[in-house]
Amino acid sequence: MEDTVRAFEEGNAEAIAFVGETLGPLFLQDPKTGDAGAALRALADLEVAAAAAEWPFAEEAEALSDLGLMKEGLAPGIDDEDLVWEYRRLFIGPGPKPMPPWGSVYLDRECVVFGTSTLALRAWMREQGIERLADDKTPEDHLGLMLVLMAWIARNRPEVLDDYLRLHLFTWSEHFLDGLAKAAQHPFYEGLARLTNASLEGIRKDRALEVVYPRFYR
Repeated sequence: MEDTVRAFEEGNAEAIAFVGETLGPLFLQDPKTGDAGAALRALADLEVAAAAAEWPFAEEAEALSDLGLMKEGLAPGIDDEDLVWEYRRLFIGPGPKPMPPWGSVYLDRECVVFGTSTLALRAWMREQGIERLADDKTPEDHLGLMLVLMAWIARNRPEVLDDYLRLHLFTWSEHFLDGLAKAAQHPFYEGLARLTNASLEGIRKDRALEVVYPRFYR
């Protein structure tokens, strides 16, 4: 029985790692200048129905719709100017971002990056001996970085995964991703936001996590 439980937990952790490693870089990498070209080309060539049937944690109908939007958005090519400029509008600037990708913008009373929730995540990582995934100038609570970190923790420190999800990621991810899906003006990023949200909610339910949702200041 213990071996069966261990095998199930390992499979569950691998599925969580897949979600983080697949989706996280798409929030972090500029389609034209970043390192996600191979992932974008794979999504452009995706057999959507087959992928939706296998996608972990999200309902198949939801995954089918969201992956379909992502593939539709990539149909003109991964260097398409509309795709590139939408990424920059949403995540880079220089104009105001409709939904900034950092948790403290929503959780901190002053709506700033490197807010108190960022510092709490940094302190938690230090306590757990988990190294930063980016340089000191990049806030740790960027949604893309947090998805990649979720994958790393699932594989390497699964005993602290639930605390990471419950205390630091799930507290704000749904609020951000709901807003991002509404703000997106390109099908790829609408689909990405919706699929990420559905996947994280599926993980929360799968692990039976009770999350205390804070007040959002934005």
